[in-house]
Amino acid sequence: MAPAELDELRRQLKELTEKGWIWPSTSPYGSPVLFVPKKGGTLRMCIDYRGLNAITVKNAEPLPHIDDLLDRVQGCKYHSKIDLKFGYHQIAIRPEDQHKTAFQTRYGLYEFVVMPFGLCNASGTFQHAMNMIFHDHLDKFIVVYLDDILIFSKSVEEHAQQVETVLSLLRQHKYKVNLEKCEFGRTKILYLGHEVSAEGIRLEDAKVASIRDWPRPQTVTEVRSFLGMCGYYRNFVKNYSTVASPLTDLTRLDTLWDWSDECEAAFKRLKHALMNHEVLMVPDPQKSFIVTTDASQYGIGAVLAQQDGKKLRPIEYMSKKMPSKKLAKSTYESELYALYKTLVHWRHFLLGRFFYLRTDHQTLKWIKIQPALSDALKRWIEVIDQYDFKLEYLKGEYNKVADALSRRADYLGALVSKFGVSQEVTQSLVGAYQEDPVMMDIIRKLQAKEKATESEFVMVDGLLFLDKAGCKRMCPLVKNLDS
Repeated sequence: MAPAELDELRRQLKELTEKGWIWPSTSPYGSPVLFVPKKGGTLRMCIDYRGLNAITVKNAEPLPHIDDLLDRVQGCKYHSKIDLKFGYHQIAIRPEDQHKTAFQTRYGLYEFVVMPFGLCNASGTFQHAMNMIFHDHLDKFIVVYLDDILIFSKSVEEHAQQVETVLSLLRQHKYKVNLEKCEFGRTKILYLGHEVSAEGIRLEDAKVASIRDWPRPQTVTEVRSFLGMCGYYRNFVKNYSTVASPLTDLTRLDTLWDWSDECEAAFKRLKHALMNHEVLMVPDPQKSFIVTTDASQYGIGAVLAQQDGKKLRPIEYMSKKMPSKKLAKSTYESELYALYKTLVHWRHFLLGRFFYLRTDHQTLKWIKIQPALSDALKRWIEVIDQYDFKLEYLKGEYNKVADALSRRADYLGALVSKFGVSQEVTQSLVGAYQEDPVMMDIIRKLQAKEKATESEFVMVDGLLFLDKAGCKRMCPLVKNLDS
């Protein structure tokens, strides 16, 4: 270690010993110590427990899905957040297991008396402890993710009582809170990177700023880092999978580094989508869900929504790339696959309750009376049969959100029915194709007579049509036409 690291090691060993969290050890084991720089220039001491973790029986206690936690706060106006001080260190290790945590230093061998960071079961153990303490109140007025506790209520009086209940339970079990990081009685509060309020859920402003200022990635590692940030908020992004597709492809092991025009466009579109995201509605268990699905040769898209007054508001967006083995399948199979994946994705919302399913593909009406089905279709229909829904046919021109989610081309921004197109507009469209790498990719595939592309698109007088369900969309040079 460098002299500065040795000084920091000595200081931290003294501090941990004085707090009673570690003591000298005679264990036959010993994990190495390393230092990781923190933002402020200070050093964080870490224990490399990879050897111990490799032979540890893993804890099956799962961490809750963050989306599930945020879904519980529907209709609540008042929020409080409690942060536990020192996190994992508030849980003691059984005396007979303490020797396993021993670590080697320049100044001797030490072992932990409390649970350290770096153990593979640490997060599961801590989450289990929180679940046991708040078992009777979880999802009623409190959700917990490790040491971050959120209390939510509909009235001030109710909130005060529930905060007192939570603090009493923590005191009873001898947990300490970090008062500096706690917030009480807020109408808007930041929780796990999201801003939660009665209006809904949106991204934390600091995260939006971070995405806005993110520099263009120069390596695969930097691309993965950017996608990791964006993927955390994918529920806010229409068409996430297909928009991010060029960047995702760039991270494959068999792909050479090539920051193409498609990658640049995807990078900018993701940043724009997250900087201009919609506020997502928190699901209301008293209202029916409305699910809209669509599929194209490139991907599948779906929107989960509920009625909010006269307006239909999104709760989540979902999109996935179409697997390559499914690209050559019929439109019916693609649409059925989209429905199957949508129901599986939102199973926790939809199973066991009635909802409306909207699609622009009429043949889905005959799901249950198809005479001949492949094994894959049979499996999908077995899953679909578990759900209670009313199928509503939605004309393709009105299914613009889910349709856009499923397409590699940029979003279908406007809803149109009949209009006239001038020669000037037509020339502008043709010129715009040259600047859009996605459109040019479709056009090149049509020129190469690729069957999968020809099944959905057609060129007429140099303009690109979407040809679906026997109806062409975007047909310039005709005075009055359906779009």
